[in-house]
Amino acid sequence: MSKKMKLYSGNEMVAQAAIAAGCRFFAGYPITPSSEIAERMSKMLPEVGGRFIQMEDELASMAAIIGASLAGRKSMTATSGPGFSLKQENLGFATIAEVPCVVVNVMRGGPSTGLPTTPSQSDVMQARWGTHGDHPIIALAPSYMREIFDETVRAFNLAEKYRTPVILLLDEIIAHLHEGVALPDADEIEIVNRKKPTVPPEEYQPYADTEDHVPPMANFFEGYRYHVTGLSHNQKGLPETNYEVVHNIQVRRQKKIDEHLDDILKWEEIDMADAEIAVLAYGSIGRSATDAVKQLRKEGVKVGLFRPLTIWPFPEKRVAKIAKQVKTIVVPEMNLGQIVLEVERVAKSDAKVIGINQVGGVMIRPREIVSKVKEVA
Repeated sequence: MSKKMKLYSGNEMVAQAAIAAGCRFFAGYPITPSSEIAERMSKMLPEVGGRFIQMEDELASMAAIIGASLAGRKSMTATSGPGFSLKQENLGFATIAEVPCVVVNVMRGGPSTGLPTTPSQSDVMQARWGTHGDHPIIALAPSYMREIFDETVRAFNLAEKYRTPVILLLDEIIAHLHEGVALPDADEIEIVNRKKPTVPPEEYQPYADTEDHVPPMANFFEGYRYHVTGLSHNQKGLPETNYEVVHNIQVRRQKKIDEHLDDILKWEEIDMADAEIAVLAYGSIGRSATDAVKQLRKEGVKVGLFRPLTIWPFPEKRVAKIAKQVKTIVVPEMNLGQIVLEVERVAKSDAKVIGINQVGGVMIRPREIVSKVKEVA
């Protein structure tokens, strides 16, 4: 029997998927255009035994989900623009303390208060480098409603699997767009939970290196007492300044991401086999690019689409291979040039890289991508 289609907005889909992934704690503060996520979570969490808290600000919201995660609850917060900026200090804490959590950023026009009700893709570099210091991060950028469901679930799974915060990047367009979706049954959804210690409490080291570089994580209140700090620390979690100890733990945190790219990276390709021109697009502009590529193919233009769902880590090996295949890569994005810089870095001189950059709260439409591709064809 076919599943029943239901109408969801992107924000509603995030909440639906979070509950399905096992999220049982949400702390947030209302901010356009992400507020519907908090509203939906406030209604759904009590129905499954979870907790919703509206905090006094975004700093406290980030702190609250870190605390809930340490206590064993899959946790999420959602924000936009200025709120994402305010979360950066505690996002860094979650990174160094290796606390799994999901942070949703529904991008809007900026900087500062900017354009609160219009779309943007201008937080992409902030998602990678917003918090200070060397740190690994995972950021996902879906384009379609079912993808939002799948990538939200995957965000929780990756957070739990690699003991790391994961950022889910939407933008105002797909956050408020409504589409009919048939959701999977619960037994069709892969759920990953954090690796637990197998040693007694007195032998547990919360930041010890392991074969996969991801230490087991004991929840608070389960008999394991350990120290959690934003300071550089040793394998027991105690503050440490010794160069060798600090260096090794920081490198291990990077390795747990870098050595599992086959599991973390995800993308879609359309008509890339014989493409002479590639369009690289993500988020809502990935939808425009898909339509543009289909139209251009009907007109005989050998163009293909590469649409990364994992923005960070950047899929540089695949993009480098594409650059050796095509003569030009066109990168449309609603900012003044962010991911295009990564494409240029990876492509080197193998392909010409051209950006289509637009700000001001108006999306890049298929016809604008079609026009640019024809211009360079």
